[in-house]
Amino acid sequence: MASRKASSESGSVKKRQAISFEMKVAIIKKLDAGEKMVSVARAYNMNRSTIGTIYKQKDRIMEHVKGAVPMQSTIISKKRGKILEEMEKLLTIWLEDQQQRRIPLSLMLIQEKAKSIFEDVKAKAGESAAEETFSASHGWFSRFKKRANLHHVAVSGEAASADKEAAERFPQVLKEIIEEGGYSAKQVFNVDETGLFWKKMPEKTYISREEKTMPGYKAAKDRLTLMLGANADGSFKLKPLLVYRAANPRALKNVTKSSLPVIWMSNIKAWVTLAVFEDWFFHHFIPEVKLYCRENGIPFKILLVLDNAPGHPPHLDDFHPDVKVVYLPPNTTSLLQPMDQAVDSDPEMTLRSYWKSYNIFNCIKNIEASWREVSEVNLNAVWRPLCPQFVNDFRGFDQEGINKDILSTLVGLSEKLELDLEEEDFEELLESHGEELSNQDLMELEAQQRVEEEEEDETPVPMKKFETKLLAEGFSLIDKAIALFEQQDPNIERCTKVANQMNDAIQCYRIIYDEKKKKTVQSSLDRFFRPVSTTPSKEDTRQPSSSSPGPSTSSFIDVTEEEVTLEAHSSDDEDPLGPMI
Repeated sequence: MASRKASSESGSVKKRQAISFEMKVAIIKKLDAGEKMVSVARAYNMNRSTIGTIYKQKDRIMEHVKGAVPMQSTIISKKRGKILEEMEKLLTIWLEDQQQRRIPLSLMLIQEKAKSIFEDVKAKAGESAAEETFSASHGWFSRFKKRANLHHVAVSGEAASADKEAAERFPQVLKEIIEEGGYSAKQVFNVDETGLFWKKMPEKTYISREEKTMPGYKAAKDRLTLMLGANADGSFKLKPLLVYRAANPRALKNVTKSSLPVIWMSNIKAWVTLAVFEDWFFHHFIPEVKLYCRENGIPFKILLVLDNAPGHPPHLDDFHPDVKVVYLPPNTTSLLQPMDQAVDSDPEMTLRSYWKSYNIFNCIKNIEASWREVSEVNLNAVWRPLCPQFVNDFRGFDQEGINKDILSTLVGLSEKLELDLEEEDFEELLESHGEELSNQDLMELEAQQRVEEEEEDETPVPMKKFETKLLAEGFSLIDKAIALFEQQDPNIERCTKVANQMNDAIQCYRIIYDEKKKKTVQSSLDRFFRPVSTTPSKEDTRQPSSSSPGPSTSSFIDVTEEEVTLEAHSSDDEDPLGPMI
């Protein structure tokens, strides 16, 4: 402490410096070229740990830089204004978002959006940008595509709509592929992505109004991407893939991500990229489906139906000999894609405080519960447009009735919470998930993407572990709860059934408890063993015993059974309730 204070007073403490993305890229390139981290840190006058942190974020930084317009240009013939550069950054985000949503783009649509963004950015800049102009010409767009490296963005002469003719032809084509390959409904799978604004509230709520007045990034705009999938039989749901913008949000710092009910992945834009999809395909989809086939006696021969989303690799057929991939025709997703068709608290807590405490971990639990509630019948039924031969006797959804019931429930909840919301407010909220990003949304997203380590905490924390005392306490609480129900229930058969189900549900924890108790007893018994030297003592030398069996490496102190039991129960991890069966 004294030396640190002295160095601070002498002015030798390094000042905090801003690190641009250009500098980070240069650092990454030096490390990739083989330079030592120590020498790079010395060259940039930074701590070695800072250089290490930058290199850990290599993938994230390089992905962000791909979309950064200025870094793609190698020849500059004309000085470009700051407003134009900012507009192009925002336009890149908008284009990629449209591609993720599989919305067809036309040159005219892009030009109009570019001019709209330019005017909004210019207005925000004020008088300093009054002289900058922009015409969104064909030549500008051609140069912009090169600068922004947007070779994957498909642009047509005019906006395309859903291709009904292709959608009508394709089911027969797919049927022939299925028959030729001998695939059953259990072996045909489909996955699809959907965006979720996981903390968005209806516009009329006071929470939504308050957030609009707050500076900085808006929680309601925080979006994640979910990828859901199942087989045509409806009997097997894939574990959902969730892609979030932060790798280590604070809400998950005590949670082992592999134990989540979703597959957790991250990138700065929260999108399913080619790298994310390939990782999911190899390390999750194939092992998960292979296990399902083995457990159900089904040959591991799979047909995966995908749309042409930019994050779906085009040559997945080459990756695994037992997994065939078929792609839907362009502009038919909304008509054919199966997964596109499916798609006690504290009484003193106020809605405002609950909303503020609602985090990504809570969201994950809700996603798991919602996905679990989707029935096998419904999962099978959504294949009707694509594979009608696989769909069982199903008369269709009463969508209007379902929507009415859901909206009625939501309105009832809003009345209890004194929110004064109507059905139209919830309909507007649901529809907003499909709306394109506004210019203001783009500005907020771009600003948020500049913030490093947003809501992340890489501080190591101790792993969760079971404690015998707490396990016993949990069993005791469950027993008390069951006893309370039994006291009130005149139906003995019912309360007995509930008790049995509860005991079956927590049996996995009782097994853990029993194992820990065994280890506790064993460790206590070990106290009665002591090592004995193989070299005889002087006393043994002077008084040899004819009955002695010779030197031994250990001996056991003669104790009674009561003493062993007493010693075992004197452990610090004692269970006051005794073993529970």
